[in-house]
Amino acid sequence: MSTATAATDAPAARTRRSGRPALGPQAARWARHLVTPAVLALVLLGLYLYVGAQDLDRIEQRSLNSDYLLSRFGQHLWLSSVVVVLVLAIAIPLGVLLTRPRMRRYSGAVLALANIGQATPSIGLIVLFAVVFLSWGLNTIAVVAFVTYGVLPVLRNTMVGLDQVDRSVVEAARGMGLSRLRVLWSIELPLAVPVMLAGIRTALVITVGTVALATFIGAGGLGDVISNGISSNRDLVLFAGSVLVAVLALTIDWLGALVEDLLRPRGV
Repeated sequence: MSTATAATDAPAARTRRSGRPALGPQAARWARHLVTPAVLALVLLGLYLYVGAQDLDRIEQRSLNSDYLLSRFGQHLWLSSVVVVLVLAIAIPLGVLLTRPRMRRYSGAVLALANIGQATPSIGLIVLFAVVFLSWGLNTIAVVAFVTYGVLPVLRNTMVGLDQVDRSVVEAARGMGLSRLRVLWSIELPLAVPVMLAGIRTALVITVGTVALATFIGAGGLGDVISNGISSNRDLVLFAGSVLVAVLALTIDWLGALVEDLLRPRGV
């Protein structure tokens, strides 16, 4: 029996042995996507049942009631959304620009600045901005600090994704008469999408996690719940706030994985 025939018969043999059809790569990937929201829903349900079974004192009730939690969740989501939109609006065009031949000379300096922004501890960065730029307002300070912290993954992955596109493909497209802009839009960016999406997904998770630190300058968010638990020495409040931030970050990561699979070009 030839190698090709054996390779073809292998899935059929596995199907016969197991008694059910084997999942293809795409089906297996989507099956894994269904596991994450189920687990996160169980975690939230377990947290709700656990907190509901406790005899809360007045301090705990102030932090673990639905109105308070929803307001802090809304603040957290709003801050995260603004930061992510600004990060994408800055990092993607800048990454594209720095991969153009005339601008490559500046890529090292720009990446060095972005590295400084992320190498600085996020809590130190937000406090520094709060001290130096107090007149900007708390929300503005938080947004600027988190944008500075989150630019690097998207910027770096945009540049890496575009740089890894085969130059012969680009030159062939140029030889067919396509303009540089058309080549960028129709060939380079689609081929760079998988790497770019990985950077965007990383930035999303980083942002959702670090926005919890906005509480230390009074900008709100789910970090307020964690801070309340620390300041009042209530472990239940601290635990609940930490779980909520973790679940939100993992949910955003799951959504990013879904978008990554949907936007990934076929065959890449």
